[in-house]
Amino acid sequence: MKYLNWLLLAMPAAIAAELLHASPTVIFVLAALAILPLSGILGTATEELAGHTGPTMGGLLNATLGNLAELIIAALALHAGLIDLVKASITGSILGNLLLVLGAAQLAGGLKHKVQRFNPNLAGISVGSLVIVTTGLIVPSVFFALHPDPLRAATIRMSEFVAVLLILGYGLSLLYSMGTHRAVFGEGGDVAAGEMTPHWSLKKAVIVLVVVAAAIGVMSEILVGSTEAAVASSGLSQVFVGLIVVPIIGNAAEHSSAVLIAPLLVFLGLAFGQPMDLAFHTMEVVSVVLAVSVASAMVRDAESNWLEGAFLLIAYAVIAVAFFFF
Repeated sequence: MKYLNWLLLAMPAAIAAELLHASPTVIFVLAALAILPLSGILGTATEELAGHTGPTMGGLLNATLGNLAELIIAALALHAGLIDLVKASITGSILGNLLLVLGAAQLAGGLKHKVQRFNPNLAGISVGSLVIVTTGLIVPSVFFALHPDPLRAATIRMSEFVAVLLILGYGLSLLYSMGTHRAVFGEGGDVAAGEMTPHWSLKKAVIVLVVVAAAIGVMSEILVGSTEAAVASSGLSQVFVGLIVVPIIGNAAEHSSAVLIAPLLVFLGLAFGQPMDLAFHTMEVVSVVLAVSVASAMVRDAESNWLEGAFLLIAYAVIAVAFFFF
């Protein structure tokens, strides 16, 4: 991610634009550009910290803090009442993880290697986790559609229980991959769990992590503050910005599924006085179902090539185009 570090210049520019009351679109773009390299540095700091903590704690840090940048943006957007944007960012995280990032990785790797093979156990648990998230989106959405609830009170209450179950599923997936079945993930699983040689000292990793997280918080506050006006002036919808823009800038270092983000945001909404349920638009639910289906078909043989990567990117582009006009 070092090639993105020059975008750090956008951080003081965004602060200056905010203080000078520049165009909301300019402020939004500058803040978004600043978050890109910050997300990359956050990912590096997390990996370095994981290298000092041992395999189990390292895996937990990687799995949890990999979502931190996006969680900060979504939490601030939720606090500001931009619930449609927050929901779209959850959907966008899943789509980006399954189609954009996986597709780009398979395409880039396939151009160098004719066939790439990966651990089927890792692919299986990843797809399984996303299927659970999809269930967490579909059931509340169908419930809301079939159960007239103008105030959404019952839907919100039901979503709270679903959120608890999703967090339970997340915890069980960590227990499985880093505990009871760690050996079946082989060498790649050990590296992912934190068995790597760190290049930074523990002190440096912690300081960088804290400072960068704070910087992301400041930039996210500026980004969210300019979102409504920027969206209105650009003609784009909150759904498109949340679905495409927020997941990309918030997960520049590592795309993660919404196994943890979605339920946490439900409870953060309660704390902020901005109740959020897990009932999504039909278009969002259908897109996630299609993405899970397409990605599952591509990884079921535990092999990949450049054509499969291209197909995943095309699927992502089709969905992005649809939401651009949505």
